[in-house]
Amino acid sequence: MTRMTLAAALLCATALPAFAAGEAWESVRTQLYGERGLLDGRNVIAIDAPYRTYEDARTELAAQIVAPKGTAVSKVTLVLDENPMPVSAVFALEEPQTTFYFDVTMRINGPTPMHVIAETTDGRVFVSEQMVKTSGQGACAAPPGTDPEAALATLGQMQIDVAGDLPGVGDGKLQSLAARLSRMDLDISHPSHSGMQMDQISLLFIPLRYVETVDVDLDGAGFVEMTGSISLSENPRVGLSVPRRTQSVDVTMTDTDGTIATAHKTLPGF
Repeated sequence: MTRMTLAAALLCATALPAFAAGEAWESVRTQLYGERGLLDGRNVIAIDAPYRTYEDARTELAAQIVAPKGTAVSKVTLVLDENPMPVSAVFALEEPQTTFYFDVTMRINGPTPMHVIAETTDGRVFVSEQMVKTSGQGACAAPPGTDPEAALATLGQMQIDVAGDLPGVGDGKLQSLAARLSRMDLDISHPSHSGMQMDQISLLFIPLRYVETVDVDLDGAGFVEMTGSISLSENPRVGLSVPRRTQSVDVTMTDTDGTIATAHKTLPGF
């Protein structure tokens, strides 16, 4: 799916009406995959999400994907069925990987099924699901945690860190893949305005503005492009698996207002 096609799908998903449980997912699934069959991903995808969120506006959601033997992961999509923009993050791998991990801080607007969909290089699509309950804070419309003007002063600043080894998935169970993968954390300074938040002084709605894409290059070559949404938390953190051989990371962030920011880090210990 091209970036323009994906953007159209995101906007279409934003306009979905309120559905009963299960109908929201069926609508999103049809928009994204049409009549393509989705396969049970329980032995391919391991989801890590809280049973109930501690903070609706900043909840860490993660998944580890291991492609079936002979294939590689080419795209991973995170769907929060009942969020105002259900297609919440898409990771398009420029260089397909046999294993891929992500975690990302998200707004969870209310109790919702979470779907993680993995596409592999042989054309198959796998899906796994988990229910996430919330604290009832209505995160997408919750006031910003920082002053909007102060947030603009640091918008686009990014920090890249290597947080250590990652677990993986094998035979349906978590096992160590530390010999092959390490975790890279990316902290992005961005207010991630959802367009549903109200300025507490003027009582006017704050214009929508969020992280649209994050391009990650490793050793000068494309690795993954993440497409974001209003589901991203304020100052989102994104964690990704990277090969241990990686020597350098370059990140380019573009938001919906057209702001572009870059960051670079050399990783001498890999």
